[in-house]
Amino acid sequence: MNPFFAEILRSIESELDRSRQTFILSNHYDQLEKQRTFIDTLLQLGADGVIMSPAIGTPASDIVMAEENGLPAVLIARTVEGADVPVFRGDDAYGTGLATNHLISLGHKRIAMIGGTDQTSTGRDRYQGYVNAMEAAGLEVRPSWRIAGPRTKQAGFEAAGQFLALKDKPTAACCWNDLVAIGLMNGIARAGLVPGIDISVTGYDDLEEAAIATPALTTVWNGQREVGRRAASALLDKLNGQMVRPSQELIKPELHVRQSTGKPVERA
Repeated sequence: MNPFFAEILRSIESELDRSRQTFILSNHYDQLEKQRTFIDTLLQLGADGVIMSPAIGTPASDIVMAEENGLPAVLIARTVEGADVPVFRGDDAYGTGLATNHLISLGHKRIAMIGGTDQTSTGRDRYQGYVNAMEAAGLEVRPSWRIAGPRTKQAGFEAAGQFLALKDKPTAACCWNDLVAIGLMNGIARAGLVPGIDISVTGYDDLEEAAIATPALTTVWNGQREVGRRAASALLDKLNGQMVRPSQELIKPELHVRQSTGKPVERA
């Protein structure tokens, strides 16, 4: 449902094609039991391995169980504490720091963080990157400026009302992903304001849609093509008996500045 994962999957497929490997895809929708059922199915089918973006609440014991039953695992996008397997993901704290620092450099001092959840490593790290950047600039971080939860366009759109109603009127929003940012911009426009002029908005992931949004979205590329390629390559190496370190490999994000950010404008 999130094109971010589609872009990762495209790279995984391309890498697996080189070794004439095919794959079975399952979306767990962050439902732990659905994920467990799929892993059980893979074990019954005698699958060679699994690449997972683990569901919220995945315990390390689930991954250990898969590995002990001959199903080597590689994680993408999220980490699971205590899981001794390779992990490939973007450096989320650094990336959100890039977006926040960009807004600060334009003169913004009241910046909201919209979307994400502390239930995932991604949500925790992106929020921490925002907090680190604000504190390093000597700016206040107010709990009311964090609107947690949204991860989709619809949720971003619905969050616009809450954002615009904040008493201290933040002049910018650092969004958890591009979908939230695009939804938020639509909500801001529906309220009669102009995103990128009246309110600055940043996204995260640099999906294909970001460049053609109205206005074109300032966002952070999160290395999804590299995440997919390296994860598939690591799994193939494991299957070929090579030693693959059970470490976390962070791809360095890049800020792509477009039209959705500008100097702060005070609202009446």
